[in-house]
Amino acid sequence: MATAFGAPALAQELSDEDKALIAKATAYIQGLSNAKGRFVQTDPRGVTTQGTLWLQRPGKARFEYDGPNGLLVVSNGNNVNIFDSRLKTFESYPLSRTPLALLLAREVRLDRGVKITSVRKLADGFTIVAQDAKRQTLGRLEMNFSNEPELIGWTISDVKGGQTRVRLSGLDKVGAIDPKLFVLTDPRRRTGKPATG
Repeated sequence: MATAFGAPALAQELSDEDKALIAKATAYIQGLSNAKGRFVQTDPRGVTTQGTLWLQRPGKARFEYDGPNGLLVVSNGNNVNIFDSRLKTFESYPLSRTPLALLLAREVRLDRGVKITSVRKLADGFTIVAQDAKRQTLGRLEMNFSNEPELIGWTISDVKGGQTRVRLSGLDKVGAIDPKLFVLTDPRRRTGKPATG
């Protein structure tokens, strides 16, 4: 059963160990400025795709899918733009309305403005399940960490219960990233084309 987004934070139900894991994860994400790695994504239908990910916190991310998939997802800090070159479609959503906003926020505060619904200890790490307490973000974000901690993936659950899983491999901190990687305009709207007639 879905939990109401507007419910108060569940801090009183978290153990001291849970709070310590949340603090570790927060510090790790806050320190993750520029990073690059590979990802494998499984969508709600079970279809698996993979590609390369660039992160530049705050706000920016680029998911470049391999091969014939033709999908490019770019967050420029304000919007998440999605271009499917195969279907020739372009969509744009405010970053604040996606669960990625929790990961890309300027100041990661998992103790404020975010509702932690659970912290689960795993054999080789832990999982934090979070929602935006202000009800702006649609869905739920489940972040998976190794014990170090390092972010090893996440699962986004939409309001209908569909889940998209992302597993990371080799997410490494890098130096400067070309700012053009975080710019994606609708390529179908090219200006200067000669008029046909």
